[in-house]
Order: sequence, then structure tokens, then C-alpha cells
Amino acid sequence: MDHSQHTPLSSGELTPENLQGATIYGADDAAVGQVSHLHGSGAACQVVVDVGRFLGLASKPVVLGLGQLEFMRDPKGEVHAVTSWTRQQLEDMPEHSD
Repeated sequence: MDHSQHTPLSSGELTPENLQGATIYGADDAAVGQVSHLHGSGAACQVVVDVGRFLGLASKPVVLGLGQLEFMRDPKGEVHAVTSWTRQQLEDMPEHSD
């Protein structure tokens, strides 16, 4: 997917309502996970990402800092994010528990 024509979200748009469920694309531009939920707000916000299969089936929750993800909106209005992490790197992270 060519993300160059997608619009970055403003800081005011980085809300749980906008980010929850967003697909995360990894370093190879493949879908690697989905935003489960957020902890905190602002620059210190942590994003819990379900890595692996989607819809919570056999997925592993990991935590990324908000700054490790670049959230944007595609021409259809769908919010997603890109990261430099690969699926394997995310799967190797410690599992997050609330």
C-alpha cells in the first residue's frame, strides 16, 4: 500500500475513538496487527497492539509508544498506522497484560 498520499492524523485526532481497531502495517508494508486500546494520553500514550491474527484470535498484545507509530487516514477515511517494526520483532516483544 502506498501511504505517501495518506493524510497524517493531527494530535487532536489521536483519540481512542479514532485509533481503536486501526490496522498496523509493518516494515515490509504487511498488516502486522491491530490497535486494541490505549493507556494514557498525549505524548506519553501507550498503544496496545494485538499482533498476529486479527479479531483477537491467537493474537498477542504488545505495547508500543505512540511515537513508534505513524497514524494516518487513507482516501476512504480509514485510519491505520505504519511502523518500522517487523511482525517478528513485535511477536518477540513481551506480552502485555492489563
